[in-house]
Amino acid sequence: MNSIMAKLTSKQLQKRDIARDIGEELLQAVRDMKRGRVARTSKVEVPVAAAARAKTGLTQAQFATLLGVSVRTLQEWEQGRREPSGSAKALLLIALRHPEVLRELAA
Repeated sequence: MNSIMAKLTSKQLQKRDIARDIGEELLQAVRDMKRGRVARTSKVEVPVAAAARAKTGLTQAQFATLLGVSVRTLQEWEQGRREPSGSAKALLLIALRHPEVLRELAA
């Protein structure tokens, strides 16, 4: 909550809200987004396991089998709850940079 909002009393907030045109504010926000003007941006870092599997186009079961791990372990990596070991990280980087190799192995 910004400092201006924190300083307004309940009556002041009600008075302000009555005068607002929410529909117009939403339309203006959409116009701003289309022009590339945004108030906030978020960056989501995709774990390497999820990115690598997405590049290969394989299912979790297929990808886990090729890596020699359980589907559950792969899910833990993809959701960022666990980190792969050194050798698994190396395999994931290969899959990320050369997804065709894993697709060929899966065929």
